[in-house]
Amino acid sequence: MFLSWQRHVVLVSPEVHWNTGNIGRTCLGAQAYLHLIKPLGFSLDSKHLKRAGLDYWKNVRLFVWDTFEQFMEKMAPAREEVAVFSKNGKKPFWNMPSPNKLFLIFGSETKGLSNNILKQFEELVFHIPISSEIRCLNLSTAVGIVLYESIRRFRPENKWMKI
Repeated sequence: MFLSWQRHVVLVSPEVHWNTGNIGRTCLGAQAYLHLIKPLGFSLDSKHLKRAGLDYWKNVRLFVWDTFEQFMEKMAPAREEVAVFSKNGKKPFWNMPSPNKLFLIFGSETKGLSNNILKQFEELVFHIPISSEIRCLNLSTAVGIVLYESIRRFRPENKWMKI
């Protein structure tokens, strides 16, 4: 099915296979693409990864890149098509752009994104507001919040399965 919009979830050096499996499943449900930037903290053949993604993993629109630079060169997102997420982002995620094509970039579970990436997209770094009772949200939870908010804001005229 051709969509007039695209969402791309980009995980830079993800470390936890369960999170990546859950994110893959969420991407499939949202008709989004999943990009994994090496190094990965697990094997893509991991039974744990496939368990988290259930039997859906084989259908995930998955791309694996050796470096962030390779990803940027080949995918070539325009600046207005990029939203970067960090707990230290200056703007809340509800201020992210909503073009037809959007790349949502997240860092690893323990290290986040490199300073190079954060500086490269300094004006495009967003955060999800949380209470001071926790340090951060789980990566798969954060991706789900941001991905579905980006779709809601775009309001595609697509028929979705009702839950």
